[in-house]
This record gives sequence, structure tokens and C-alpha cells, in this order.
Amino acid sequence: MATVWIYALPVGVDQIIAKSGVPKKDISIYIKEAGKSNRVVASLNADTLRTPASVIKVLTTYAAVLKLGFDYRWPTKFYMTGKLKGGVLKGDLLVKGFGDPTLSDKDLESIVARIRAKGIKRITGNIVIDRSYFKVGTKDNSGFDRHTYSPYNAMPDAMMFNERVSTICVTPRQNSVTKQTPDESYRIVNNLKPINKPCRGRYSWPSFKVDKSQSTTTVLLKGPISKKCGTRKLCQVITKPYKTFYYALKDALKQNGISVNGSLRLKKVPNNAKELFTHYSKPLEKIISKTAKKSNNLYARQILLLLGAKMYGAPSTLKKGRQAVEYILKSRGALNGGKLYIDNGCGLSRSSKLTARLLAQMYDHAYSKYGKRWMKTLSIAGVDGTIRKRFRGTVVRNRAWMKTGTLKRVKNIGGYVKSRNGRIYTVVILVNTKKGRWKAAQLQNNIIKWLVNYTGRGVAIKTSSKSEQARRGISTEIKATKRSISAVYYYIQAGSFAQQPTKVYLEKMRSLDFPYTVESEGTYKVLIGPYTTESSAREALEKVRSTLNKGAFLTQISAHEKRETRLY
Repeated sequence: MATVWIYALPVGVDQIIAKSGVPKKDISIYIKEAGKSNRVVASLNADTLRTPASVIKVLTTYAAVLKLGFDYRWPTKFYMTGKLKGGVLKGDLLVKGFGDPTLSDKDLESIVARIRAKGIKRITGNIVIDRSYFKVGTKDNSGFDRHTYSPYNAMPDAMMFNERVSTICVTPRQNSVTKQTPDESYRIVNNLKPINKPCRGRYSWPSFKVDKSQSTTTVLLKGPISKKCGTRKLCQVITKPYKTFYYALKDALKQNGISVNGSLRLKKVPNNAKELFTHYSKPLEKIISKTAKKSNNLYARQILLLLGAKMYGAPSTLKKGRQAVEYILKSRGALNGGKLYIDNGCGLSRSSKLTARLLAQMYDHAYSKYGKRWMKTLSIAGVDGTIRKRFRGTVVRNRAWMKTGTLKRVKNIGGYVKSRNGRIYTVVILVNTKKGRWKAAQLQNNIIKWLVNYTGRGVAIKTSSKSEQARRGISTEIKATKRSISAVYYYIQAGSFAQQPTKVYLEKMRSLDFPYTVESEGTYKVLIGPYTTESSAREALEKVRSTLNKGAFLTQISAHEKRETRLY
């Protein structure tokens, strides 16, 4: 006996693919009833390795939920050395980072208030930063593409601050340039030329160049810019996050009357240091929601490294992080085999690989374990995140919870879809093609819209012999085979209705264990199949006529030629 995966590609889905202009070989689809159900609605190339892009983020975020829980909060610990007397700390203020990706300017007020509450008014020593929890090297950006300084290319660090982004505020009317966060680790040279032109095109945004050849990074602003433009915020990866944190903290202390005599030092917190307090991030639930909804690469990188440290000890490395995510998911039953390469956990990679079936396994596990709480961490169709605009004003709005992934020649989407009849489906559609991402997106949108209106139950996956599957004639998708799948199928039309079939009728279909779909094109057609041979279809037809409808007949459907032939 062997497990054979039933190949279920409803006519509606097949026709959408045929019209899309995207070759079947470039598409992987796996759609099933969500959770522990074994009913598959559609499956195509489900075990073909694909470049996942950002859909792989959900493996990272879900592993974090399994290991740490929704309520986990990242710590940032503050210590002191020396003696505190009369408000004077004769020693150092030490900060140990554990990779909190959310630490920002907004946290400084509460941090400084807690330092003051300890009675510290002056620090004679240094501000020491311990970033040893991660071992990540010195790169500021990933170098993945030509957008070197873009925030999505930011690299991780245990002492993260402001997501490694430096914000430069440019006000053309006053020819004013300021730093949003006090930071002496870089300087700005303003060579902009404000002109009296409309604020559009090349005059609407400042041009810049970053020079890191000297000890202090220089940002050169240059070129013309319209005086009619409002303040422009240039957000770029320019310097080290721990340096920005140091200068921002020192300035915030100064603003609150606390002076620091020393400077920045990088080293581990010594054993004799006295802990002052711990600052905590927002709950993990909020952090993974931003990771998924905004497709935040840096957050995913930080989460992966945190898991590496939690599983295998500090300092965490990329290798430890990869191993941790995969181990957590497999050991908890969220992945049951299949090839996987995670790389950096965020999807900004050409070497990351997974299959549609494997990703669906994880989604199923998450749905079964956490239900709507997990679903709400994903983008909600037409409401928020990366699919806020994509499904706005469509039948899919508020009916899909998805994670998207986009790279050059890659357009992917995965998550959950709720049909009109209230059934939840796990959906993974991966498209790696040269035929255009817009075509891939349209294909995905049309399949998801089709699924919202779907009323069938798909095909139940069973453990049976290959000979039995062949006898029944139902098309199968066997792992690691490369045979092409015929575009010609045999279906039994069991009924045609002016209105949607009744629940009683559909329940009878289910009780007879027929794989069926309901197609709506003016009338509602109930189709049983698909079958790959006419003989096996006619054998099933006899059963349909004897138990369900004497008037049932056989149809041959050629998806690619968009032709349906009635067979008597």
C-alpha cells in the first residue's frame, strides 16, 4: 500500500490557468479545506521546489509562536558598574541588546525615566553596549539588489534601533536639512539647489550619495529640488544601529539633565555588573503581525536569529537560526517532510526554496492550533497589509488572510480563503515565471475569487494502492514524477440548476463519495471528476445514473482549447 496524492484541478481553475498566459510548469497550486481535513480542492506541481520570496516569512513567524508564544516580549537589559552616590554614577552605564527589532526613539522617554528613577543624575564613565547575543558581522545592508540603502535591505543586529534606518528631513522652501534622530555617526553635506518649478518628476525628491570611505559616513544631498515641495523624509540604511542608539540615548539623557562624561564602548557586560532594569518590547503577536502584513524583512531576520539563540545558545548565527526554525516546525508537527531551504528567514534570497504542499502543511497546522488568532497576523484582503489594495472592492474583501511574496520573476501568495458558504480553505499559489508578475497576480486573484464562490468539497486523499487509483481512473500526482498532465478530462454532469443546488442534494453527493465541483456560468452545473480515461468515467457514470440522476451524462473538457464536448 502506498499514499498517492490525488490530483484535483477543477475545470474552473484549469480554465483560469489556460487564460492566464502563464505556463503550467511555472505554477504550483495546493488548495484544501483548512486544518485536519483531507479534502483537496486543487493541486498542481505541489511538490516542485520554488523560490518563495516573502511567503517564507510565515515559517519564521510561526516557529516563533510555537517556541515563544504570542505574548513573548523582547528584553533590553540595563546595568551599571562602579558606585552610585549623591546622584553620581562613578562607573559605566551598560546596555545589553537581545535583538528587539522594535526599539526606537519612542522608547527613549520611558528608558530615561527609569534611569532617573534609579537616582542617576551624572555618569562619569562610558555608555557600554553589548551586542554579543548575535554574531552577524559588520554589513549594514544585504547587497541583494541595486537599492543598497533601502530599508528592506537592512541587516540584523542584537542592538537594533530604529530598524537601522536613518531619517533625514529636507524642507526645500527653507533649504533646511535636519536629522530626525540626533546621531553623530554620520554627517550631511547639503548641496541641494531649491528652484521655482512644480513639485513633480525629478524636482520632487532629493538626490543623494553615501560615502563611507572616511571614518565618519557622509551623506551628500545634491541636485535641484522644487521649493514648492513639502518636507521630504529620506529614510535610508546609512550607519550602525548601536551607534545611533548611543547618540540618541546620550542626547535624551542630556535633555533630561543627566550628563555623560565618557563615550561609546562595545564589550560584553561583565559578571560584576549590577542590573538596573529591563525594557520590554511589545508582545510577539504585534511584531509578527507587522512582519507579515508589512512584509518587514528586518523583523523576520531578527526573529530567526532570536530562535537560533533560544535553541542553540548565544551568540546566534544565521546557521543556528535556520536550524532552529526548521527543527521547531518539524518537531511540533507543522512540517511533515519535503525539501526546504530557509536561508535568512525573510525571503530576500534566490537560494531559499520550498514547495506549495510543504507551505500548506504549515498553514494547516497553524489553523488547527490557533485558528483566527493566527489568521489575523496575516494581511486581510482589502483591509490591511500587502493585499489592502489588491482585493479592495472585490468579493474577496474580508474573506482572505494571506502572505504575499514578490521578487523578479516571482509572484507568490499563501494563506486562507473563506468561501461564501463559510468554509475555510488553505491556499498556496506559487508562480515562478518569466511571463510577467502581473499575469501571475491576475491568475492568483482569479483563482481566489473562484474559490470564494466554490461550493464543492474537493477530493478526499486516501491511502490506497496505485492499481486501485488507476482502476478508478482518477488522475494522480505522484511525488517526483515528471510526466505531463493531460489537458483533456472526462467529467460526469450530474445536474444543471437555475439556482444553487440545495444542501440536501450536495449532502447526497458527499455520502456517495463522488469528487465534485459546482460551476456557475449562468446556470449551476454539478460536475463529477476529473477522470483521465473515458472507460473509467463511464464506469462511474453507471453508478451516478443508478443512485443520483438517470439523466446524467459524460462530458469531455479540453481546458487549453476551451472546448466542452458532450458524450452520450
